[in-house]
Formats: sequence, structure tokens, C-alpha cells
Amino acid sequence: MKERPLSLTIYGLSTLLGMMAFLYPFLLPAVQRESIMGRARAQDAPLLLTVLVGVCFVALLLEVQAQAGGAKLVALLGILVSINSILRFVEVAIPGPGGLSPIFFLIVLTGYVYGGGFGFLMGSMTLLVSGLITGSVGPWLPYQMFTAGWIGLSAPMCRPLVNLLGGRGKWPEVVILAVFGAVWGLVFGAIMNIWFWPFAMGPASQHWQPGMGMTDVISRYLAFYVVTSLAWDMTRLVGNVVLILAFGMPTLRALRRFERRFAYTYQPDAQVVL
Repeated sequence: MKERPLSLTIYGLSTLLGMMAFLYPFLLPAVQRESIMGRARAQDAPLLLTVLVGVCFVALLLEVQAQAGGAKLVALLGILVSINSILRFVEVAIPGPGGLSPIFFLIVLTGYVYGGGFGFLMGSMTLLVSGLITGSVGPWLPYQMFTAGWIGLSAPMCRPLVNLLGGRGKWPEVVILAVFGAVWGLVFGAIMNIWFWPFAMGPASQHWQPGMGMTDVISRYLAFYVVTSLAWDMTRLVGNVVLILAFGMPTLRALRRFERRFAYTYQPDAQVVL
């Protein structure tokens, strides 16, 4: 999916919105602590979810109107989101260890092959649809959608290194994507903690207080993350690496086969040489 200036603007604004949503509590003079995570930010989550879903549908509409194969790509996006949502349903029905989840595999690969815009929609819509299917709907959902969308949005960053190593269609490409998935296995959890961390209760050495300096904020958050989330996120890291190494090569071939078909444009006036 080729990114256009208007599409890039939309994804850029949505990223800025997401960053503001995560970080604005740190600008408040005071926050109300919550003993239950699900109560944190319950008031602003519905508005944020509505805005994010609206951004996604605007982006889809623009892609359909702008490209000859746009409708096909949107249809493919719907199929892939459905597959990923079913995978998450299986994950909920048969829980794996820690943060292990099969949904990040397709988010990484589709964003890498079809572009950051497609990847952002793949990540955000997967979390929305699967959340509705599994009942995992709460104040955390829009933040999950943003973060999963950023995984797909950043996946094309792997392309320059793959091209430099001449690894397209070869194992170096899969290894690079596996490393990318490993990094996001930890980063996803680290980002997601921020949505409730300023409101959480616990030891003062692991939680934010208004007026803290940046050094203290970082050191306390790292302490909080290591104690509460690192082991959980390590299972996600391992799962991403295993899935990409095991299924990355055939999946990339299938995704590129669809990409070539969508790029074909029928020309009725072309001469046929027998």
C-alpha cells in the first residue's frame, strides 16, 4: 500500500493523538489513585476510542478512493483482521503463558509488506474486533489499539536493513523481522503500562508523583516495569520470535503474491500479440 501525503498526515495525527493520550496525566498537578486498574481513565476512554475508530474508517475510505486496488486491499485487511481476531479468541479460550499472543505475528508481517498505513490499521482494528469478540473491552482498549497500530506502522523500518543485506525472500529477512518482533514484545508491554501507571497504587519507589524530575520518573518506571511486567513480556518476546521464524517465510510469500495481483491493472486498449 503506497502511502500518500494525506494518508501520512492522518496516521501522523493519530500517532500524535495517541502520544498525548498516554502522556497527558504526567502534566496534571494531581491524580486520583485507583486500586483497580480498570477504573483508571474510565472517563476519557470512550471518547478516545470513538476518535480512533473514526480515524481508522477515514483512512480506509481514502485508501479505497485513491487506488485502483484499494478496495481489494481493504477486503484483504478485513480477512486478515478476522483471522487475527480468531487467533486471539483461541488465545483467550486456551490461555498461554504470560503475555504470549499470536496476533503480533501478522501485524508485523502485513505492515512490513503492505506499508505502515496498512500495518497501523491491521494492528488497531485487530485489537478492536478481537476485543469485541472476546469481551476484552475496557478503558485499556483504545490504548491497546494505538500501541498495536504503532507496531504495524513501524514495521517498514526493517526494509532498509533487509535491502542492505540483500535478504528479500531469504532467511536474513525473516531473522530481521524476528528481532523486530522481539523488540516490540517488550516495548508493547512497556508502553501499555503507561496508560494506568500514574494512577496506580503501590510502593512510592515504583510510582509517579506530580512534580518529579525526568530522571526520577524513568528510574521509578523501570523499577515498576521490572517488578511487574518484565517476566510477562518476555513470553511475548519469545512467542513473536518463534512464530516469525517458523511461519515468516511462507507467510511473506503469500502476502507478496496478493500484492502482485492487486498491483495488476487491466488495460482494455492494450494490443495482444500472438
